[in-house]
Amino acid sequence: MASSEPAGLRESAVEWLQMRTDGGLEPLTRDDINDFMFDGQVFKLQSTQQGIRKPKGFSAALSFQTVFRRAGQERPYEDSTGDDGLFRYKWRGSDPSHPENVGLREAMKQQLPLIWFHGVAMKPARFQVITPVYIVAEEPRQQQFVFTAAEDATAALSLHESAHEAVAKRYFERQAKVRVHQPVFRSMVLSAYDNHCAVCNLAHSGLLDAAHIIPDRDERGIAAVVNGLAMCKIHHAAFDGNLLGISPDCVVHIRHDLLIEADGPMLKHGLQELHGKRLMKVPRHRGDRPRRDLLEQKFEEFKGAGAKLDLRCSQVDEKKTQCV
Repeated sequence: MASSEPAGLRESAVEWLQMRTDGGLEPLTRDDINDFMFDGQVFKLQSTQQGIRKPKGFSAALSFQTVFRRAGQERPYEDSTGDDGLFRYKWRGSDPSHPENVGLREAMKQQLPLIWFHGVAMKPARFQVITPVYIVAEEPRQQQFVFTAAEDATAALSLHESAHEAVAKRYFERQAKVRVHQPVFRSMVLSAYDNHCAVCNLAHSGLLDAAHIIPDRDERGIAAVVNGLAMCKIHHAAFDGNLLGISPDCVVHIRHDLLIEADGPMLKHGLQELHGKRLMKVPRHRGDRPRRDLLEQKFEEFKGAGAKLDLRCSQVDEKKTQCV
């Protein structure tokens, strides 16, 4: 490591970011990120113009960022997750000797921790902070680096040499969803809904989840805002359990057995009175709104769950009649 990089700076930055983001759960604005201080002075962690931050005099990069884009918008560099569950980050330009590419390559050689700022919203720009991450390989033909979270870095280094490569790939795919995709998905969805529950308009982020319309285990369950709904925890559980459905025209439906049940004010005001009403909150940007075909697929599941319940109830009633 170059002597011009202050000892302990990376570790201090990672620790500070973990604290500010509640363990990586909450996104930060650029102003939030610019609050970092080291040895009593403000120190810049994030680049504003370039994707890669390599401070002057440092031999290795300190951070890199992925810009936020809505569905259908192109990124200047198409970063991605590979089939092996590991992340890819494109070179700056096409020159392998560009100082920023050299900075990432040096971080790989020295196995230095890096900070990944993943854009999840704009106006103001907000970033999910994923740190520490480590670069574990370079793919020159694709002009990109391969990186992963700290917990998986050692295993990832030997991935391509492993005799159990298929098992390793599944492991990294699962870890990518848990450590990166889920918090990024949550932040993007909640930002699109202005931190309000789509169903009841509750505006307390600590009580909100990002609900998948189609679960991420399904091949159509993409980790994108159009496959998400901001929901309070009660409505999220009801939605996942098919007690509450949302039709493709964004109307709320409550399963009919709950509509006739008497069980106090929570059931009455929290579920029954929402039946037949439109969602109270949808994203302002049309490109962020729930995709109609995904809502339709989930709503068919909701109706199917109600039909199965009806069948079971009719069978029970028939048996009771036979016993009389």
